[in-house]
Amino acid sequence: MHFDFTDEQKAVRDTVAAFAAREITPHTAVWDRDRVFPSDVFVKLGGLGIMGMSVAERYGGAELDTLSTVLAIEEISKADAGVGVTVSVHAGLTTRIVQQFASDGVKSAYLPKMSSGQWLGAFALTEAESGSDAGMLRTSATRRGDSFVINGSKQWVTNGGYAKAHVVFARTGESGPKGISAFLIDGATPGVSVGKITDKLGIHSSNTVDIVLENAVVPETQLLGTVGEGYKIALASLGIGRLGIAAQAVGILAACLETSQRYAQERLQFGKPIGAFQGVSFKIADMAVDLDAARLLLYRAAWLRDQGVPLIDASSKAKLFASTAARKHAAECVQILGGYGYTTEFQAERYYRDSKITELYEGTSEVQRIVIARALLGRL
Repeated sequence: MHFDFTDEQKAVRDTVAAFAAREITPHTAVWDRDRVFPSDVFVKLGGLGIMGMSVAERYGGAELDTLSTVLAIEEISKADAGVGVTVSVHAGLTTRIVQQFASDGVKSAYLPKMSSGQWLGAFALTEAESGSDAGMLRTSATRRGDSFVINGSKQWVTNGGYAKAHVVFARTGESGPKGISAFLIDGATPGVSVGKITDKLGIHSSNTVDIVLENAVVPETQLLGTVGEGYKIALASLGIGRLGIAAQAVGILAACLETSQRYAQERLQFGKPIGAFQGVSFKIADMAVDLDAARLLLYRAAWLRDQGVPLIDASSKAKLFASTAARKHAAECVQILGGYGYTTEFQAERYYRDSKITELYEGTSEVQRIVIARALLGRL
């Protein structure tokens, strides 16, 4: 059993960490306050190969393994979790789906610019009446000649307001999971528009919107996989997507630990650093233990996928533990900083706000427990 990264994985991690320190960290407070979507950052990340991590080299991608991908998302999220989820949805989820299920023509048309960061990808599955119960979605895709006419609306679409490539799931047949198909829809398609812009508790540097589809005509060539294969694509993709969110949570947790350590060593009370008091030092010790545990679960799940092992519950375990730990210790980080932790002068309050979403999207913590329990017990 080897607990080390390859030279390539280390290079990815270190390159992204250096980029984040230079191009992201100095701006996070302003992006958070003003809800800035930093489009230029994604073009720069494209230049490093990060936006095309899942894409084959022949389409302009870096063709990195899953472990390298989560390492990159972790380092970005440590600096800014909003930027982290943008990269996760684009490079860890959307481009991966296009790479695996699109026709060669569609891959050639979209993947090079998606890999460069010039075009962003979005994942449009959730609807008002179908969140965790994705099989009950209502958006329809009606065949008309060699095209499909799509009608409906999607909620919580990360990157949706800026995306060129939307992976959209719509009903082409019977009710339930078997009647769902997946499409790659160009954001400039007539009938595709941005609806409500979601005002969120945290991850303010990310973009979350409703996408409205009104008689949007999509060529059959934009079908991903085959008709009726959409639900299978969604479930397989969510397994990967959960690793991205686990990496985001690990990044937040790592930032909490660094902030808490630094403050505990510098802040003096009663003539000594507050880290000398067990009430503080034990919180930091617990934070460090949970960070190590979260990383091990995440890296193991990513490694398993790279070995060709079906994720089944491994990604759910990683996401459940990492997100719970991030939310718990973000609160402890605020507590360690005291009144300062409640102000925007320090980053702790942002970690606190950003952490909660990791327990909700790509499947709530309750859904992760269902997945894990079924893997252990079957469907009773």
